[in-house]
Amino acid sequence: MKPKILSYLLIPILLIMSIESSSQGLLPFNDLSKEESAVIINKSTELPFTGKFTSFNEKGTYLCKKCGAALYHSTDKFDSECGWPSFDDEIKGAVKRLPDPDGIRTEITCASCGAHLGHIFTGEQMTPKNLRHCVNSISMDFVKADIEAGRYGTAIFAGGCFWGVEYFLQKSPGVISVTSGYIGGHVKNPSYREVCTGTTGHAEAVKVIYNSEKTSFETLLKLFLEIHDPTQIGGQGPDLGDQYRSEIFYLNEEQKKLIEKNINILKSKGYKVVTAVTKATVFYEAEKYHQDYYFNNGKVPYCHGYTRRF
Repeated sequence: MKPKILSYLLIPILLIMSIESSSQGLLPFNDLSKEESAVIINKSTELPFTGKFTSFNEKGTYLCKKCGAALYHSTDKFDSECGWPSFDDEIKGAVKRLPDPDGIRTEITCASCGAHLGHIFTGEQMTPKNLRHCVNSISMDFVKADIEAGRYGTAIFAGGCFWGVEYFLQKSPGVISVTSGYIGGHVKNPSYREVCTGTTGHAEAVKVIYNSEKTSFETLLKLFLEIHDPTQIGGQGPDLGDQYRSEIFYLNEEQKKLIEKNINILKSKGYKVVTAVTKATVFYEAEKYHQDYYFNNGKVPYCHGYTRRF
């Protein structure tokens, strides 16, 4: 083969490789609430001792709330008694240092998207590394897994009892973690007992963290629409009540477009889909005994099963 012809053939191949290798960069940013934007975009600071992760000690990885980049491992977190989460090291390449406008401190931001995290301090002798990343809780999310540098996607689905949805999504390739919880209601920090009354407005839901190099939001979306009945109103299987409704909570406009596209595909096939499409609000993690329920109890779902629809 002539060198000139070979070079023309290599161009599209290299282009495809480039697109695939940068797939993490193609993930859209998550929409932020007013409170999150105040800190992450406008660089304000949350009040001390009010953040979710200040006295939080579970093992796993902290992610950027805006883009899903892995920032800190829990093994580097320590109690500085300053009122904000503190870390003495970051995941390599995840955090960027900038001179603060006050001319004194050093600001830290997410290296992937520029989200404001907090400030870094040295010389305090609090740990052997002599560093303290003072981070706003609201700037971060958390996943119960030890993951490497890179950007990770998030999806939130509600379709009946969260045990069954969790069971099927946990087994899907590329999924890092699935957390059962509550979303869409008007009561802060609801309990399972409160949600079961059907008066809080919450749906039982799962939050999925996935590796965007191994799967995609659309892949998980299609699976979700095939492991529950998106045509059932007011419940799922024998579980009836508003908390068991079928609903997908989107985190950005790109997710919303994909949800609407795939629901329309099902409707074009004759399915009378009733799944609601709603902008995500605060997701509250359910009690520990709800997490990994079927895997811990050695049982299988009673109201969820796979039905091919796409």
